[in-house]
Amino acid sequence: MRRFLNTIFTWWHDRTLGTALHTARRGVEVGTDAQGNRYYQDKDGRAINGKPRRWVIYNGDIEASRVPPEWHGWLHYTFDEPPHEAETAARDWFRPHKANPTGTREADRPHAARPQESGYAPWKPER
Repeated sequence: MRRFLNTIFTWWHDRTLGTALHTARRGVEVGTDAQGNRYYQDKDGRAINGKPRRWVIYNGDIEASRVPPEWHGWLHYTFDEPPHEAETAARDWFRPHKANPTGTREADRPHAARPQESGYAPWKPER
């Protein structure tokens, strides 16, 4: 019941009811990424500025930084073919994609926020 109510009333936890209906009616799944995000394109090829509409349905919370670079390029028409069809060579220096952790427990914090862990003591002027 809670998931159903979240679908109707919120957009930050999952797709909305309107997006689900639009995707079912007009979308064709193009692929998925390692995080389980699903990518769609308009099945009729209806265009926006001469290009078929493309979108993503996130697996979990909606956060744009969760889209890996190769899929970001496809969504923004930098690449015509989806990453699994394109012949892209992964370099040995590429790191795995990681979403922006700001505002989460995994976020980086300055030493001043945790002086007991780092041995850092902020400077205080003498009076």
